[in-house]
Amino acid sequence: LSLLLKGMVVAPPDKFGETLINERINGGTFTGSENFQLPNKMMANAGMRLYGGAQYHRAMAEFRLVVGSIKCPPITREEIVNACGVEDIHDGTNYSRTACVIAVAKACDTFEPFLHQLSFRLLYILKRLSPISVFLLEKDGEHFSSHDVLVKRVQAAFNRFAESTEQSCRERCMEDLESTTRYVTWSLHNKNRAGLRHFLDSFVAPEQLCANTHTAHSAGLHEQSTGLNDSKQDRPKGELKSSHTSDSNPSGGVSETRLVDLLDNTLWNRRLAPSSERLVYALVHQIFHGIKEHFLVTTELKRLFYEKTLNQRLKTILTASSASPSCATHLGRRSESWKSN
Repeated sequence: LSLLLKGMVVAPPDKFGETLINERINGGTFTGSENFQLPNKMMANAGMRLYGGAQYHRAMAEFRLVVGSIKCPPITREEIVNACGVEDIHDGTNYSRTACVIAVAKACDTFEPFLHQLSFRLLYILKRLSPISVFLLEKDGEHFSSHDVLVKRVQAAFNRFAESTEQSCRERCMEDLESTTRYVTWSLHNKNRAGLRHFLDSFVAPEQLCANTHTAHSAGLHEQSTGLNDSKQDRPKGELKSSHTSDSNPSGGVSETRLVDLLDNTLWNRRLAPSSERLVYALVHQIFHGIKEHFLVTTELKRLFYEKTLNQRLKTILTASSASPSCATHLGRRSESWKSN
């Protein structure tokens, strides 16, 4: 079993190997809420008949590609309004909390099914190792035709071991997902701040340009209405200074007006403005993709850890199984051969 996970070519691939299509049929596919399935041509070694560690690695690579290509689900205006709620100390809207509520809910609904699909797929791959091991032992000179009880006993023990291992690993991965979606830390969930800033600037800049254009247009109308058509060279210095001061005051007034409008659109008003909607949209996407990156890393690391310690824990299970009195006459040298392989 250890050699099968590390990689070997003794077992014929045409007899024990599986292509990606056959593996999906027998072990299940990775599909999300949109029923998206990765095309075979995008997967390396999709047409090759693999088994053991190579098949295990291909399944993890497909999981990484499928989950990594997931986009944040669409967000509706009703979801934003329903997520606002009422705070403990005021009745204003807190759009940062609204974004967190929406992001973690969509992340849980999106990523949790993939954990169960991955567990089922890898459990199927692990259970395929048992008949391949029997074939390798028989090729080395071991004959099990008169020891069916031994083979069934060891295969049953291995299947129980594989199921318990997958269940334990899935529970650990679920704990990581729950901890990541229970509390949002901006240092973890908002890594791509440059992208967020670019997204926010994309709709803040047009509004700023519109405000500047409106200010310049108003100033031009004011200058025309007062009949200030003389050149600046003919004005006294005091008049120029006074004119400069009067020109700077409207800019400050516009800034204060924009601040009041911002508060009115985000904090004081329950009517969802376009700027508030886009702000929540940007925050939700950043939090969602932060959760996705952390989910992929923790899941892959835990799976690799369980794979690397598989043989050590398996020897413990087989040793406990060999102590059963009902199989004492059938165990011995062949049981030791199983554990060593």
